[in-house]
Amino acid sequence: MSTRRRAREIVLQLLYEEDLHPEQDPTVADNFLVKRLHGNRKLVLFARDLFTNVVKNRRELDKALSSKASNWSLRRMAAIDRNILRLATYEIRMTETPGRVVINEAVELAKRYGARQSGQFVNGVLDRILHEEPEVEATPDEAQVAQPAATAD
Repeated sequence: MSTRRRAREIVLQLLYEEDLHPEQDPTVADNFLVKRLHGNRKLVLFARDLFTNVVKNRRELDKALSSKASNWSLRRMAAIDRNILRLATYEIRMTETPGRVVINEAVELAKRYGARQSGQFVNGVLDRILHEEPEVEATPDEAQVAQPAATAD
């Protein structure tokens, strides 16, 4: 198992616990992370960043997932699948990790920790996230309909 994969696995465990018990002391999560990653500074920093930012951006991530998970509300999703999707959506949208790498890592986590169909479900939702068109808001000038130029007769 790659070392980053191991870090993602630990972050998934923390996200799962935080999802079910949000009142838990953050130092407990951090101590768990450091212990499980054997104090490897580089991996601990990577995992802390993932965990902190997924929790911090959960509302935005959930909004994105809700729009791409056809016929599935986040509450209906298995907690493992929901947190794998949050983690991977954060990485796709807000890090430099290539999207295909993120999806592969997420599918592997889903196969290992999720139900029998979790890998396919996670793959499908994340593929939609990866290929979504960025939302572009029109500026006031672009929103106005162009008026035809007056012609001199």
